[in-house]
Amino acid sequence: MRVEKMRREADLHCNDMIIMYHRILIMSEKLNMSKETWASQNSFILPITEINVITELEQLLHENGSINVYDAIPHFISKYNTDRSDANISFSVENNTVVALSLRYCALTSLPASIGQLTNLALLDMTGNLLTTLPETLGNLFHLRKLYIDDNQLTTLPISLRNLHHLEEIHMDRNRLSVLPESIVQLTKLKILNVYGNQLASVPLNFGALASLQEVSVGKNQLTSLPEALWKLTGLQVLNVAENRIAFISERIGNLTSLSTLDLAHNALTSLPEALGNLTNITFFLYLSNNHLTFLPESIGNLSKLIYLNATDNHLTSLPDTIGNFIYLKELRLYNNVLTTLPESIGNLTSLRELHLMNNKLTSLPESIGNLTSLRQLDLRNNNLVALPASLANLVNLTHLDLRGNRLVVLPEWIGELPRLEKLDLRWNKLAPYPGWLLRLEQRGCTVFK
Repeated sequence: MRVEKMRREADLHCNDMIIMYHRILIMSEKLNMSKETWASQNSFILPITEINVITELEQLLHENGSINVYDAIPHFISKYNTDRSDANISFSVENNTVVALSLRYCALTSLPASIGQLTNLALLDMTGNLLTTLPETLGNLFHLRKLYIDDNQLTTLPISLRNLHHLEEIHMDRNRLSVLPESIVQLTKLKILNVYGNQLASVPLNFGALASLQEVSVGKNQLTSLPEALWKLTGLQVLNVAENRIAFISERIGNLTSLSTLDLAHNALTSLPEALGNLTNITFFLYLSNNHLTFLPESIGNLSKLIYLNATDNHLTSLPDTIGNFIYLKELRLYNNVLTTLPESIGNLTSLRELHLMNNKLTSLPESIGNLTSLRQLDLRNNNLVALPASLANLVNLTHLDLRGNRLVVLPEWIGELPRLEKLDLRWNKLAPYPGWLLRLEQRGCTVFK
């Protein structure tokens, strides 16, 4: 047995040596490859410096097992663009030069300094590696337009980053950055700056110099305030400052009239500026959840193009009448507040499909709620309702009605006539006995929880 074990170990060692020999042989051949040899094996000719960089990267990927020892990095030849590749590992060639390089999720702990020799690179995607730093030679990539380094372990950025004057997008979400260099404001063509999920305690004071910015995400950091210069970015369309410790938003936010999406959620806000009402181009999303808001400004009604509003997990006691101006709103989330009533104007929200009001203190609903004929989901759980308005019978598109945890003692018969109802939750009320029409509702295919 012992001899057999030693033989197996010897065989394994021999196999490892053979694989290592082949790796060395292949790398030696590649490193000594001429342009002509490369061209004979590929449908393009690269500068020898770029061939050497690709070869060095392949060696790193062979060594850590990201690609098989006999495999090369896949390449594509297509019309020049800077869209991200579907392949995690690849490079793209245009006019016999490398213009895009993707090495996603390769467990790389460092990038070779030679990366700086890919001087025509327009896109570099290093998402999902183990990088703690980037080489200073990154600054030689003068044509770089998009840089993806999300999900790494970066603690600092190279000084040479300021040389990338054509850079339009930086994606650095979920790293360990504690500071952004002041020199980042020299990237005057920057349109997208995403640094969500880092450890930033501040952003550069002269942030306003990045006049081309259209999207900024500094969410889930450690910010307690925002620089006044931020409010100079009048071309900004998306602003995410959620999941920080911000307690105050300046009235100058009203300058950002190009905003279509604003995320202020998960902060320490006790109020919102009236100037919020200037942001009339907010169309897609307004997130205000998980703050300490006791009211919403009347001016919020000016955001009449809004489609989605989330103000959950605050201390709201009432809503402004101007909320009725949201005639395009499709989803309204107000759960986990202390609302006791809803304004009659809520009946104007005729495009609304979802209304989430659970965990408030509502004792009644306005009759106008019956005007919400587009409503699919109505969640009223854990309130203090003792009755329902008859106008709810008009909600002919309702599929989900959650009434659990209220003080209902009688159910109106019209509930059983809602033609599209798929789920009805009646638990934790004081209903007795249950009406006979509930059985007919169940037989029709509606799930009823009692």
